[in-house]
Amino acid sequence: MGNTKIFIVDDDPFYGEILGYQLSQNPDFEITRFSTAKECLANLHKKPQLITLDYTLPDGNGTEVLKKIKDFNPLIPVIIISSQEDINTAIGLLKLGAHDYLVKDANTKDLLWNSVLHIMENTSLKEELEQLKEELGVKYDFGKVIKGNSPAIMKTFNLIEKAVKTNINISITGETGTGKEVVAKSIHYNSDRKKMPFIAINMAAIPKELVESELFGHEKGAFTGAVGRKIGKFEEANKGTLFLDEIAELDLNIQSKLLRVLQERELTRIGGKDTIKLDVRLIIATHKNLAYEVKNGTFREDLYYRLMGMPIELPPLRERGNDILILTRYFLDEFCASNKLSEVQISREAKDKLMQYSYPGNIRELKSIIELAAVMCNGNVISAEDIIYNSLSDNHLMSSEKTLKEYTIEIIKHYLKKYDNNVVKVAEKLDIGKSTIYKMIQEKEITL
Repeated sequence: MGNTKIFIVDDDPFYGEILGYQLSQNPDFEITRFSTAKECLANLHKKPQLITLDYTLPDGNGTEVLKKIKDFNPLIPVIIISSQEDINTAIGLLKLGAHDYLVKDANTKDLLWNSVLHIMENTSLKEELEQLKEELGVKYDFGKVIKGNSPAIMKTFNLIEKAVKTNINISITGETGTGKEVVAKSIHYNSDRKKMPFIAINMAAIPKELVESELFGHEKGAFTGAVGRKIGKFEEANKGTLFLDEIAELDLNIQSKLLRVLQERELTRIGGKDTIKLDVRLIIATHKNLAYEVKNGTFREDLYYRLMGMPIELPPLRERGNDILILTRYFLDEFCASNKLSEVQISREAKDKLMQYSYPGNIRELKSIIELAAVMCNGNVISAEDIIYNSLSDNHLMSSEKTLKEYTIEIIKHYLKKYDNNVVKVAEKLDIGKSTIYKMIQEKEITL
């Protein structure tokens, strides 16, 4: 922790010496004593981490001096030490930001010691949390985490850069394995909310009967099995970011309650009476087409418009070209480092094989393929034979269950991207009417 600077301010030199001696038992404490308020205030630039302040000083009372200390730096903990036991004075000082109020008596030294240790423990914990959050910020620097330089991923970078500058809700779409949660974390840890919580929850992984409690919390006895109070994910994420993955899996009843919470910016726990104010940035993700779910009657239209905010569509890996090899090198280096393996190279044939595959499981699948190849290869060089595909289907189009309408939209989007959004040419290639494509664009089932 290093030296902790503590100011002791007391006009009684004998008493100040007693307090200084008590605290100097900890070799990490660097004690400086002052006998006047003026001396203390003139030395605040030395950045004390704690101040003990005599309430009655020759040049000012504790209330005045406390206000000046808090004006200089509201984060400096101040312990008031007074010869008078006045409960109203104590309450007033605590409201002004004093950490503690101690009365001068035989127990003061011990009480001061415990109070200082408590402050130091909290300060140490806060410093550790700040350091962890800074590390997370670096860890989720999207320029480092989201590898690649293809036009498709550069478009994603541009959208993330815009997203971090405001608190607008974000909707992330893309196939399974494209990295939706990584993008959500990158947005959070590069935004103004980065020092507040990031809470993620996968709606598809929670039994329907427990979703409301998970999101909004409950009070003890709210229902059978509610043996204690539960804080919901919205409360956990207050002042920070809540990431709701697979949002399309919410049933209509929960959708209406979610809409109300988003509109009112407050919630009441199940079985509770207290209203809890919320300041939460929402990021949602889904691999489904929410516009189609609205038309199908399985997703509320009013909630859809409340959630969509700024849309970010993550490109599938098969449309990212040379990014496949950039990601391959990254995953390979990461795997070798974590398993203490010497550097592994990739043969030209292996690279060609990697570039020819469609990756229905996207980035997640590529990572798995590369890690297996690193284990299987001989002589620290990955050959084409070491690249093993374990997909249930080599045809990415059939790699997940979708409706005919969803498959149609996916095919049209693929051809629009291939032919630079030339609707006439795509209609000709697919042998469908131009009006069909234009209607999908107008209804926002397809975005150009």
